[in-house]
Amino acid sequence: MNETFARRVTGIAGIAAAAAIIIEVPLYFIYSGPPPDSNVLARLLIGIVALAFLLVFVTAFRELVKCVSPAYEWVGSMALATGLVYLTVTLVSHGLEAGAVIAADRRIDPTVAVSGTYILYGSISRLMLAFFLTAVGYVVSRTKLLPRWTSRSAYLLAGVNLAFVPSLFFGNTPAHFYAANGWGTTALMGAIFSWWLLALGISTYRSAGRLTPGQQR
Repeated sequence: MNETFARRVTGIAGIAAAAAIIIEVPLYFIYSGPPPDSNVLARLLIGIVALAFLLVFVTAFRELVKCVSPAYEWVGSMALATGLVYLTVTLVSHGLEAGAVIAADRRIDPTVAVSGTYILYGSISRLMLAFFLTAVGYVVSRTKLLPRWTSRSAYLLAGVNLAFVPSLFFGNTPAHFYAANGWGTTALMGAIFSWWLLALGISTYRSAGRLTPGQQR
């Protein structure tokens, strides 16, 4: 995979993943009580699609780092590893929620009813995403493969994610901002990450067109 192709694949995958998450997040706020099964399953399906594109993104990003600076391939591998853990945790959470909704004989709110997802969506995901963002910020700042704002914003977002790791001590009320499954810990952080990922994806894709023929590797 040459650098130009790696940038394009990384950019497209990042844009697609971000777009799916941006569509998914508002679906959590349509109903004040337990939502209908169709709402829950639709948002979970969109989330699964987003995670599939995110899988392509983290894999292609590692290849991009390898093309630009082989010396920092280990950091790209760290971003890939932590990204894969985040993806796995989120996919498991989606599966638990979908299974509970399908099996229930009445409407349920899986963000409350499925207790196994509390810290999977919350503290665990926030920690893994913080590691992923830190790795991305570090390798971008060292290799200059993307504009400076991408590394700075990655560090900032990593710090915000770390701030939500202790949220598991603050109950399980989704309406609360800072709780194990609170809207700040889960939905808000997901929304912020999606917009950051969208900007990063656009920047990465556009950077492919700025390479001179001698730079294309």
